[in-house]
Amino acid sequence: MGRFGVVWSGQVVTLVGNSVLRFSLIIQAWTVDHQVTQVVAISLCALLPQMLLSPTAGAIVDRCRKRTALQLADLGGLVAVGAMAAVYFLGDLHLWQVYLTVALLGAAAAFQFPALSSAVPMLVGKEQLQRANGLLATAKSVADVGGPALAGLIVVTGGLGAVLWIDLVSFAVALVTVRLVRMDDDRPGEAGDRKRLGADSLEGLRYLFAQPSLRALILVFFTVNLVMVFGFAVVQPMILARTGSDVSALAAVNAGIGAGGIAGGLLLAAWGGPKNRVRGMMLGVVGMCLSAQIVMAMVNGVVAWTAAILLGALLMPIVNGSMQSIIQTKVPKERQGRVFGAVMFVSQISSPVAMAFSGPLADRVFEPQAAAGTGLSGLARPLVGTGPGSGMAAMLLIAGLLGAGAALWGLARRTVRHIDVLTPDLEKQPAGG
Repeated sequence: MGRFGVVWSGQVVTLVGNSVLRFSLIIQAWTVDHQVTQVVAISLCALLPQMLLSPTAGAIVDRCRKRTALQLADLGGLVAVGAMAAVYFLGDLHLWQVYLTVALLGAAAAFQFPALSSAVPMLVGKEQLQRANGLLATAKSVADVGGPALAGLIVVTGGLGAVLWIDLVSFAVALVTVRLVRMDDDRPGEAGDRKRLGADSLEGLRYLFAQPSLRALILVFFTVNLVMVFGFAVVQPMILARTGSDVSALAAVNAGIGAGGIAGGLLLAAWGGPKNRVRGMMLGVVGMCLSAQIVMAMVNGVVAWTAAILLGALLMPIVNGSMQSIIQTKVPKERQGRVFGAVMFVSQISSPVAMAFSGPLADRVFEPQAAAGTGLSGLARPLVGTGPGSGMAAMLLIAGLLGAGAALWGLARRTVRHIDVLTPDLEKQPAGG
């Protein structure tokens, strides 16, 4: 794990640096105009390029060395932040330039995920894959927790200029650590196998859907993501509604999410993950839905909410780590960039779809139903209670039931349950398999 540790440490630094910058920009945007639209726009600028470019990014990753792809992703982020820093220190930074920088960082992230995920098998043995994936999950959770906290502190003490310098240094650290490490069997794709980039970008999706077990698994993964994001989208407004807009209560719950994610990543790194990865993944989803959605909807109070969502967040690295390990062991190395790009696209496309429906449904359907005691909110009243936020709690409860049901349905399907038999790991496949 030594070489992986070097690369991992650099990625932790740059993930935290990017998180600090993103939250600092949100603080700046809100401070200037107090417009929610601008805050949401920054989040969308980060998400949409990463989602839309991920299939193409995966194809490009497979055409070059993984170390080169990681360096290009970090260099792209360095150039984007460097350009923004130059404009800022010249005193001519405008909001559209902030949007552009965040979008470019999202585009760089579209390359970073498939490059790093497909590089892991070149840095560690098969038996260490889930441990390595656990450390990657820990890195993300550390960034999610540390970014907002450090952003608030640094913006107050040093301003946006200090944040920009820190992010530039973080990219430089990531570039150096990747440069120091040699990756086994890190070769670019064969020139004869290359198609036009547009066609090659769809190869990851085609590969997933051509394998019955992987196709069934990714469809379950998409369904679970869709319904869980639908529920999680209303967690923060539900807490604010039920506490009379108590920001400290919301901060405590958000801290629980981060703490759970860090603990889960460290647990996976120490434990090595479930031997039956599909069963561990699906039962982990059931546990997440039970704790972070069903129980979360039924309890009241900051302590109960924090405990419920912490347990759900603890299981998330196990679920994601199992999924990554399945791809890493069942997909040829020369295709992993495209397949991980496809997995990112499928998982992230559910977020804007679910968010687009959850807000209007909460405002126009579930909360009015809760106030009147009618519809699904009325039926859920004995479980979720009454008052402001109870309609959103009903949505969270329904999402949890649907998510757990989707995971159990997936586990009941032979193509998913017996994936290791139907689609063996590459080292177990017969020649030509």
